[in-house]
Formats: sequence, C-alpha cells, structure tokens
Amino acid sequence: MSKKIKPYQGAAGGWGALASTTRFVLGSKKPAANLRNLLRANQVKGFDCPGCAWGDEQGKHFSFCENGAKAISWEATASKVTPAFFRQHPVSRLRQQSDYFLEYQGRIEQPMYLNRETDHYEPISWDEAFALIGRHLSRLAHPDQLELYTSGRASNEAAYLYQLFGRLFGTNNFPDCSNLCHEASGVALSRAIGVGKGTVTLQDFEQSDAIFVFGQNPGTNHPRMLHSLRNASRQGTAIVSFNNLKERGLERFADPQSPAEMLTSKDSSISSLYLCPRLGGDMAAVRGIAKLILEWDAAALERGEQGLLDRDFITRHTQGLDDYMADVAATSWQQIENQSGLSRTDIHKAAEIYAGAKRAICTWAMGITQHKHSVATIREIVNLQLLRGQIGKPGAGLCPVRGHSNVQGNRTVGINEQPDTAFLDRLEHHFGTPMPRQPGHNAVAAIQAMLDGHSKVFIALGGNIAAAAPDTHVTAEALANCDLTVQISTKLNRSHLMTGKEALILPCLGRTETDIRASGPQFITVEDSFSMVHTSQGVGKPNSPHQRSETAIIAGIAQAVLGRQTVDWIALADDYNRIRDHMAATLPGFEQFNERLQQPGGFYLGNSAAEYIWQTTTGKANFAGGPLPAHLLPAEADGETASILQTLRSHDQYNTTIYGMDDRYRGVYGQRMVLFMHPDEIRRRALHEGDEVEMISLWHDGVTRSVSGFRVVAYDIPAGNVAAYYPETNPLVPLHSTGDDSHTPTSKSIAVLIRKQASRRIM
Repeated sequence: MSKKIKPYQGAAGGWGALASTTRFVLGSKKPAANLRNLLRANQVKGFDCPGCAWGDEQGKHFSFCENGAKAISWEATASKVTPAFFRQHPVSRLRQQSDYFLEYQGRIEQPMYLNRETDHYEPISWDEAFALIGRHLSRLAHPDQLELYTSGRASNEAAYLYQLFGRLFGTNNFPDCSNLCHEASGVALSRAIGVGKGTVTLQDFEQSDAIFVFGQNPGTNHPRMLHSLRNASRQGTAIVSFNNLKERGLERFADPQSPAEMLTSKDSSISSLYLCPRLGGDMAAVRGIAKLILEWDAAALERGEQGLLDRDFITRHTQGLDDYMADVAATSWQQIENQSGLSRTDIHKAAEIYAGAKRAICTWAMGITQHKHSVATIREIVNLQLLRGQIGKPGAGLCPVRGHSNVQGNRTVGINEQPDTAFLDRLEHHFGTPMPRQPGHNAVAAIQAMLDGHSKVFIALGGNIAAAAPDTHVTAEALANCDLTVQISTKLNRSHLMTGKEALILPCLGRTETDIRASGPQFITVEDSFSMVHTSQGVGKPNSPHQRSETAIIAGIAQAVLGRQTVDWIALADDYNRIRDHMAATLPGFEQFNERLQQPGGFYLGNSAAEYIWQTTTGKANFAGGPLPAHLLPAEADGETASILQTLRSHDQYNTTIYGMDDRYRGVYGQRMVLFMHPDEIRRRALHEGDEVEMISLWHDGVTRSVSGFRVVAYDIPAGNVAAYYPETNPLVPLHSTGDDSHTPTSKSIAVLIRKQASRRIM
C-alpha cells in the first residue's frame, strides 16, 4: 500500500466518489448483490442505509452516497469470520492487529465464547450463550451492576425491547453512543426550546434564504447532505460555513449520480462564505454576529426604521432577552476576535448575510458538540435564531445533524439514562410493573463504574466501545474488570478483544439482510435527523444461518433472565408488529404506529418547538446569557507550548469502522498516522513536513497519556490547532475531560504537547 500526500484538486463527489464506490462494491465479493442493494437503499420497501441519519428525498431512484455504498458493501460481504479463524488466531495476537484488519475479515458466522485458558474464541450455542448471561445477571447484588450500551445502528424495535428488558430487570443504566458524540445538542435544545431535537424538516432546506453550517464535514460524514446544500446553493441560498479545517465537501461538490455533472466536469460551489475559527471559537463567532445584529437593530430604530429583531415573536414566545443583551454588550470585540480567531471584518460578512435572510437555518454536528462549553455554544446559536424569530416557519430553524442512522430514534424510544417521569409512568401503567426511578449511567459514568468494580456485566447492542470511548487504556481496563462482557455485532472489532473475565460475541443480522421470523418476513423502523419515522426491510440473504436479528437476540436474553411472567419476549420477537403495538401504547407520537407506517416514506413525529409549544420550565423559549468561556485550553496547558488537538474521521471511515487507508479529500493516501498542522505552526516548532512526532496530552491527574509515530502534514487549519484521526488518538482524551452539563468527552479540544521523534522523514 503506497503512502503519499497528494493534495486533492477535484470537487467532492464526482468521478472520485464513483471510482471509490465501484472499488468497494467489487471488493465485497458480492458485486451483483450489492449493486442491487444500492438500488434499494433509502427507498420505500427497501432498507435504510446503515450509515448516516440524513433524511431521504422522496422520489429519487438513486438515494445513496459514496460512504453509504461503503457501509452497505462492508456489511453485505461474502467474507466470514468462522470458528476456524478463531482457532488460528489467539485473542492476544488479534489485539496487535489494526482496526482495519479486524473488520476486513468479514461477518461473524456464529456465537462465540472466549476460553481464557486457550486464549481463543470457541463456538457456543445460542441457548448456552443466553443461559450464561442469565447466570451472571442472577448473581448480581443489584440491577445497577448491569450496563446496557447501545449503538445508534439499532432499530426502534430493538432499542425499545432493550430498554424494556433493562427497566424490568431494574436499571436505568443505558450508556449509548450519543453520550460520546451528540449529548450537548439534546441538553441545550431541551433547556432552550423544550425538545432535544431539530425543528426543521428536509423540505426547509429548499425554502431557506441562508444556511449556517457549524462544525461539520458533510462530504465525509453525511454526504447526502451535500445534495441538499448543492440544491439550495443553486437556487440562491447563501451558505455560510464555520469549520476549523477547510473541507472539500463544503467548498465544491459534483453529484456522481448526475450524468450532466459527470460528463461536463461541472461542479457546484457550496459555501458563499467559508470561515475557519479556532477550535472552540464558534461561540465567540456567533456572539459576534448577535452583537452586530443588536447594534444594527438599535441603529435602525434610532433612524425611525424597522429593526432587525422579531419583537412580536420575542414578546409572545421568549424570556430572558434583557439579560442576554446585557451580556452581549459586555462582551468586547477584543474578546470575540481573540477567542474566535476571526477578524471583525469576517464576522461582519457573516452577520450581513444573516441580517439579510428572512428565513435562516443553523445546522451543526460534532465539531460543536465535543467541547467543554458545547452546551453554551449551542445555546448561543439558539439565541441568535430567537432574536429574529427563526424557528417554526418554513425555511428556518435549528438542525443538529446526528451520526448513525437511528441514534435519534434510540433516544426517542427510551434509550436514556435519565428518562422523564411521564415515560416511566406510561411503562408502569401499560406493563403493570414498577419501573426504576434512580437515574442511570451515561457512557463515561458506566466506564468509571466498571473501572471501580461497581458494575459487573456489560452488554453492548452494537457499537465498538473499546475504540469509540475516550482514554483507550482506561476503557480497556474497565471492560477487563467485568465478570462478563457481551457484544452483539456484525463484524469483528476492538471491543471483542478487550473483554471481561468471560466474554461472548453474538452475531446479528445487518440492515441489508432479510429477517424472517415465525410470522414471516419482518421490517424495522428508524428515525432520521428530521424526526421522520419510516420502515426498513432488508433484501439480501443473511451471511450465515446462525446469525439472528438484534430483536431476537434481545428477546432471547430477556427470556433467559426474566422468563415470561410479565412479557412473552419470544412472541414479540416472532412478530415485530406486537412490539410496535406496545410502542404505540407508551410513546407519544406513535399512536396507531403500525397503521401509519403504511404511508410511503413513513410519518413525521412533529416538533413541539416548531409549533410554538415550549415544553421548558418557563413555558417559553429561553435566551441564555453569560460570558464567553474564560479559556479554551484547560488550566494545565502552557499556552506557549501546547496545541489544541481535535480528533476526526478520515474519508474511508465511518465512526470506528475503517474501510480503507485513504483520506482522499485531504490528500492522504495509504496511511492514517498523520498530524495536520498549519505551515506556520510547523516552522514555529522547528519541524518539517514528514517529521515523525509524538503527542502528550495535558491533564491534572498525573497520568501520562501519549501516542507516537504520527507524520506531520501541512494543512489549512488555524495555527495552534492540530488534527488527527481517531481511534488512534483516543488514548489522549482523558475520561473525565467532558463537556459542562453534557458529560460528552472533549474529543475536539485536547491540549497536547508535540515532540519530534528521532526518525527519518517519510511521506
């Protein structure tokens, strides 16, 4: 595999995306089947792509992207991880392999049990696996010694059954992937507008005058968003991007599914204004826009003209404006410029676009949510929208972009360590059984509980927590402290190798595959980032007859642990309509669930804030005041020598799944151990491109956290900020370096020292 750094000159998408898609489809060893799969992806009577949570455009014959094609081909591979593979490879040796090697081996064929004496996984029957879980759970001193982790890939039906099992067992310990990535959005929006979801629909992007994009890289992480941005840009919508790195997808895009664009080499400009704030500086940038809007509004009123604020909306629907205005007035331009890293001129340009838009959308992702002050930053974005009444009207609103295709749905159906009282009351009434009321563990708390020996059993419904969680070595130690770890998975990953005293791998069906139960073929449901709930039904033959659906696996565990006294788990797993009947009886918005799913494209759950129903403590939308953060770096960091590191994905990656070793849009090929730095920063540190460096994170607990072997690459990023891929850099993220109120790891803001290693330069 050739290692090189070669700047990419093309647009996002285009022939590069088409070539990459073709390569991955052929590499699946099932090219014909996967070509058919792509035609059924995100279609009515097809399956929801196992990739991102962007909404589906109705009526499109082709509704997949390059990275969606990778996810589909990666899942629907002919390769298998058989018992023979595990006999050949001891676990201790597999730990030395890369994440790419592990998942490249293919789909796990049958249930496996780790034999500690031989250091090998060995086959185990489903009944024996369920019985083992039952024995461990029966020995727990308290239900809260069980941790039930969830990945966003799980369907609504599987997630609902999972939370029901956990609560009937007696715990609210539901750490999930959202705790690691998106929690700040839910916390901030719930406090500000009374609902932790976005207020817009996909159609709003077609009606907006301006779209402000904060902290996201749609070209890699949710490429179908580029179609919406491209269409908006072509019809004259101004798109303003705030992103720490220059990302090709936010600059130019060529639709690989458009013959005209492919044959003419015509691409579309995406951003009309692209600004690169410092890491963590987005709040200051938004504060600057708000400061100008308030100044221009006051000046207009003095001239006897109509102001910029929507005073009718503010009077009827908000509270806290006066305090917020005082805090904005007290924020100096020196503070704003120093912290944002942007000039007043740059912020002025963005504010002019915002002021001129009758309908504006603000959208953001993990570049906003993984900082210490993420909740405050999102509140500031909401403040800006409230000033001009940019919520609840066509073409305007708030749009957090989630990751996995059902991470939002999981939370909707009950995967929440802090469930509200009304939800628990409905469960109690419907099932006639008391529900636990004590708040449970989020992801960081769960790792700490396992580390301390308080939690004894860890069950993961999908995901790869050993690679996804911060403080990699601490997370591994926490898992090793458990009496039993259980991974419900499609493919081999790092979490199968970081195990408790006993360990199980339970192989499940993928999103692309048919799921046939006693009552016949089944479909599942998912919820996208726009609160649309729709069906998903696999079309391909399962990789192995031993694999079971996630729903069937959960039912088998629950039956072994709880029996049938309250719920007939196997009956639910045999007919998912029965699960949906329970969901309809206990989840607001899911009434007549099965009947409403007959609508092509599913149905909209609605959004209370978009209807001006404010389910907040004040009964109104709340402005949030306060000063800007005192510091962007932790107090331990020496400002002269420390850099701020953000972890990010490569283009050949989705979450912790590594599809390949290239990052095409950033010009990186055949390698992942790279560190992006501004050319001036490279010179300031007396480094050169290609130098090998180590990074040491700064934190107050006295623990040395370091990674080495990273090659310096010059990139368009603010001086003082650096970037590198995860999970390779997760060892640098301290477990308890988390966001205020969100408890999300600060993976986009890590203070690090960078030291040159004694090594030759290699690119």
